[in-house]
Amino acid sequence: MSMRAKIRKVGNSAVMTLTSEMLALLDAKEGDTLHVVRGDDGSLRLMAHDPEFAEAMAAAEIVMDENRDALQALA
Repeated sequence: MSMRAKIRKVGNSAVMTLTSEMLALLDAKEGDTLHVVRGDDGSLRLMAHDPEFAEAMAAAEIVMDENRDALQALA
């Protein structure tokens, strides 16, 4: 499924407008927090806020920071 979203300037920010259909697919509403995650292929994934996901990402960042040298050697 492919949809278009328009980017426009509001003050000093760029804003992407989500249609009601997009919000329904995300199970999100005005005022909700969304996560944008970049894939290895450069794609972006937009997700409704998930506290468990945010907690897992915070834990992953700690592990990656603690093991930065080893991870770089494996890359």
